[in-house]
Amino acid sequence: MNISELFRQGGIAMWPLLFLSILALGTIMERIWFWSKILTREREVSGRVLEAARREWSAATQISQRGSGLPMGRFLYGALKLKDQDPEVFRLALETSANEELATMRRGEKILEAVIALSPLLGLLGTVVGLINSLGSIQLNDLGVGDATAGTALGIGEALISTAAGLIIAIVSLAFYRLFQGFVFGQAKMFQLAGNELELLYRQAWAYTDGKPSLLSENLINTPPSPMVDTPLPEPDIKKPKVF
Repeated sequence: MNISELFRQGGIAMWPLLFLSILALGTIMERIWFWSKILTREREVSGRVLEAARREWSAATQISQRGSGLPMGRFLYGALKLKDQDPEVFRLALETSANEELATMRRGEKILEAVIALSPLLGLLGTVVGLINSLGSIQLNDLGVGDATAGTALGIGEALISTAAGLIIAIVSLAFYRLFQGFVFGQAKMFQLAGNELELLYRQAWAYTDGKPSLLSENLINTPPSPMVDTPLPEPDIKKPKVF
């Protein structure tokens, strides 16, 4: 029995199930394409930005701007593009940018949730309608006859096709839904770690440059050497013993 024959025997409920399956498949393919582009490059972008922020704030801003094609780059650049702002404003910019990026990563979740909820119900509805049609065609005087019993069993079997189809669609959608949720959770954790470290570096630069983190590299260059490290210690004055 081929797929078209199964589809025909599944009844009228197979048409909305077909629509839900196409909707779920399109969402899953789009999300797979989205995650395949960013999962291997997020750590690289955050590492380069944080490394640059330790030396030159403007360089960190440029690196994050070049990486704005990735969520991590946009997340960091959302705060780094603010020049010499108060640390509290910097932290608020990080939180706002993180919320925007995580909302983008969750795109398609509502569609999968609807497919997961509706597919089994539609399959069950198709089964109920099929059973009603199958049992309604039985005549009382045909009960116990072999042909009637076989026909009833065949009708019940065909009615269960829609339930099986609905469950398959829901199970596949649920598996990918949980997978994508795991990816979002991992990205949220990465955003938190990178944002906390960047905020700490910003507060240190703010205190070191008197509220001008953009001048961090100049201050590091113009800082005089430490006398305890670079200035040689004077030689002790050792008096020669007197010779009698």
